Amino acid sequence: MEVCGGHTMSIYKFGIPSLLPENIKLLSGPGCPVCVTSRFFIDDAVQCSRMDDVILTTLGDLIRVPGTETSLYREKSTGGDIRIVYSVLDAIKIAEENRDKRIVFPGIGFETTAPLSAAAILQAEETGLDNFYILSAHKVMPPVMAALIDEGVRIDGYLCPGHVSVITGTGIFEPIVKNYGLGCVVSGFEPLDILQSIYMLMCQIIKGQPALENQYTRAVKPEGNKKAQELMYRVFEPASDWWRGIGTIPDSGLSLTSEYTAFDASRIFKPLPRIDSDNDCGCICGEILKGLKTPADCPLFSNVCTPVDPVGACMVSSEGSCAAWYKYAREAI
Repeated sequence: MEVCGGHTMSIYKFGIPSLLPENIKLLSGPGCPVCVTSRFFIDDAVQCSRMDDVILTTLGDLIRVPGTETSLYREKSTGGDIRIVYSVLDAIKIAEENRDKRIVFPGIGFETTAPLSAAAILQAEETGLDNFYILSAHKVMPPVMAALIDEGVRIDGYLCPGHVSVITGTGIFEPIVKNYGLGCVVSGFEPLDILQSIYMLMCQIIKGQPALENQYTRAVKPEGNKKAQELMYRVFEPASDWWRGIGTIPDSGLSLTSEYTAFDASRIFKPLPRIDSDNDCGCICGEILKGLKTPADCPLFSNVCTPVDPVGACMVSSEGSCAAWYKYAREAI
């Protein structure tokens, strides 16, 4: 199983499944940050955007993700002050230029993007910017990888995310090997990277010697990026979080520490009522994210649900499994 949207896109773009024997099956796991973002989070972002004194700044891949009843795209089309930015630092600039407004940035992504949100908060603190807020849905990878195994999903080895590992180093995946006896290989993104990583996992399985290996040595060091780690854990701390289609996983999210609650957007609105499930009607995104089913198993795929008019988050995101299948593997279904 790969747990990175970049890997998913490369796997289908370069037709890697067609190069493998029938007894090797690649599963796409919950590695797309947009795909795993809960509709609860979208609902909260929408509520922020409806406040008269709020400018909501968002990355473009989040704007069309469906909430319970609407999306940020629909809110923008009806007059909401919602602005697409390329970076959280763009949101900081908007906050500097609009001191009479409160600027909210929905922070999503894993250990790769959390340091950027942390750096933005520290910059706002240093410059006395008191109208900038983060609405955090940042997550970390190892807990969900363990949760899938605990749930009984059949996984024989993990292709670990290269971008995450650049920040964290390789050691965060050691518990998967130690506690579950499952091989992990940190992989790059080129087709040869992925093929070599699969080969490394197969060698582990054949020898019966699960291990943590690093294929992506040109970018990933065992210790990772110490500066980015320091920023991230200075501003954020582990918290339970909800993963779309999977549920709540302990210590899988990142919330602002008590020292930085002044920048926490959840303080400026009342939490919306929660329901027991956030599944999209008729959409099997949750089962796809777990690797239990493929987009081809979904009755909505390429029919009702397309990139132009997506139903579920896996089709909304350019790195989602459904988007990858639609673009590269649809004709083979």
